[in-house]
Amino acid sequence: MTRGRLLRGCALALAVAWASTLAATGQALKAGVFEPPQAAPEFSLRGSDGAELKLSRFRGKLVLLVFGFTNCPEVCPTTLATLAEARKAMGADAAAVQVVYVTVDPERDDVNRIRQYLGAFDPTFIGGTGSPEALAAVRKGYGVAAQKVTTPGGGYGMNHSSSVYLVDRAGRLRAMMPYGHGAKDFVHDLKLLLASR
Repeated sequence: MTRGRLLRGCALALAVAWASTLAATGQALKAGVFEPPQAAPEFSLRGSDGAELKLSRFRGKLVLLVFGFTNCPEVCPTTLATLAEARKAMGADAAAVQVVYVTVDPERDDVNRIRQYLGAFDPTFIGGTGSPEALAAVRKGYGVAAQKVTTPGGGYGMNHSSSVYLVDRAGRLRAMMPYGHGAKDFVHDLKLLLASR
């Protein structure tokens, strides 16, 4: 199975499961909700802004948590462009939204590379990296899968989970948006979360 088919298949399966959850809970969010909300697993990584990257840094803001890698050919740049578009559409409320991008490829993604990569989408985006063990622990906390796959020519890519986690201002994991949703869906959910307690 190709990387694109695998990720689209995972996204479809998540979308179906999350849609069922959405219907069952009666939530107005476009993303699949965590019911009840739970504390988002904390982590400590090297941040692309030069500071320690912890979720608690952003308490009081909504966090959009993404997992990916800078050599990603399709899914990651599409997701980041969508989040940049959504944040721009938020207007003044954009200041209350923080995108956090955690690499699944520490072998190539150091803080400088991540900073340059994210800056092409939105300079406010902050990325994180760390040891393979530290990143594996973060992925485990969020149920994120990542697997190295060889590519023609002796290189490699990464198959990885492609959903975006929505963390509210109190640090609770509220929802997961499957890959493929547009900026309008993110704006819709972010505005609802900003208005809620």
